Amino acid sequence: MGPLPRTLELFYDVLSPYSWLCFEVLCRYQKIWNVKLQLQPTLIAGIMKDSGNKPPALLPRKGQYLKSELSLLKHHFQVPIKFPKDFFSVIIDKGEENRMHVGNQVESRAARNQRARKEGLSRLREATGSEQGSLSAMRFLTAVNMETPEMLEKVSRELWMRVWSRDEDISEPQSILAAAEKAGLSAEQAQGLLGMISTAEVKKRLMEVTEVACKYGAFGLPVTVAHVDGQTHMLFGSDRMELLAYLLGEKWMGPVPPALNARL
Repeated sequence: MGPLPRTLELFYDVLSPYSWLCFEVLCRYQKIWNVKLQLQPTLIAGIMKDSGNKPPALLPRKGQYLKSELSLLKHHFQVPIKFPKDFFSVIIDKGEENRMHVGNQVESRAARNQRARKEGLSRLREATGSEQGSLSAMRFLTAVNMETPEMLEKVSRELWMRVWSRDEDISEPQSILAAAEKAGLSAEQAQGLLGMISTAEVKKRLMEVTEVACKYGAFGLPVTVAHVDGQTHMLFGSDRMELLAYLLGEKWMGPVPPALNARL
């Protein structure tokens, strides 16, 4: 193993299933590779807006491919991903604060769905979907990271489980509280953290982390930033782990390393 300290930063959003894959792999390998893993809750909509990128699922052929690919990756990575029945219901606005956050793009849900049916994968969803779908959840994770960072891994995983395994909501307050409590936070802790998501401090922190990811060159998520031997390397996606192992001077043993696989 290479000399310490070696730090990996994972910039992620729970709206991204590929972020979940990358997250689980890095959590599995952090002790094997003897690296410090820093989880960085990030807003994927901010990354997309800053880079001018567009969510791949909004293109019909890519969307169909993603469904097919994720059904295979769930077995390869041993992560229980299940594509939501109505993906856009996950990312369409459900809260007044989120509607205000995206400015003047305000329409009733029925109107948005009608337009989508007429126009296919419309630009409206591109403009209003991702940000609204995960904004509250990512602010909540930001608060968790600020107040109880030792719980960030578990709460993040539970939010992914809700949206990407059980096809459940992650935008409503009660949904976020349910995830937090299932992850091990007390009801009192969860309520306190939920109360923080509207504070200037939490909003600023999430914005700052998102800006840091953009400065590293992010154009989507997940992004892994490796700090090794005085150098910084930005890797995009969940399929760059073999390259990451090379940069660390470590052995890549697949998404489920043998020691872990023996316990599964």
